[in-house]
Amino acid sequence: MKYFLIYLFLEVVVSLNIGSQIGVMATFAELVGSALLGGILLANFRLTLMQNMSALMQGEISPSSFQRLNLWAIIGAILLILPGFLGDIIGLLLQFGSLVTLLASKFLHVKDENPTTPHFKQGDHDEIIDVEVIDDNHHLK
Repeated sequence: MKYFLIYLFLEVVVSLNIGSQIGVMATFAELVGSALLGGILLANFRLTLMQNMSALMQGEISPSSFQRLNLWAIIGAILLILPGFLGDIIGLLLQFGSLVTLLASKFLHVKDENPTTPHFKQGDHDEIIDVEVIDDNHHLK
């Protein structure tokens, strides 16, 4: 609840400052334009989903990155539909997947897992399993 109130306060401050500088008609045009853009992005989300699925199948992104990218794209489209300049700015930034991944890794300290390396999580430590196979049957020929 505290974060929502902080966001709401920042939204009002940013919207009032930008709206007073660009005027009523430009503010109205921006609100309508961003809502249309958000609606179009939400309606065409299946294309974004297919692109992310293709990247997942080719091994370019991990399954956790796939989930995050799709979630951020939907949240960004919804923020574009909602009125307000701060929400529109954040919504536009969330549409760029590489930027979201970079910001998440820098600020949220999210570690992207390598899907090809088998490991087990034990407490706070990752253990990589390394196995060496020794063949004892080579003398039976």
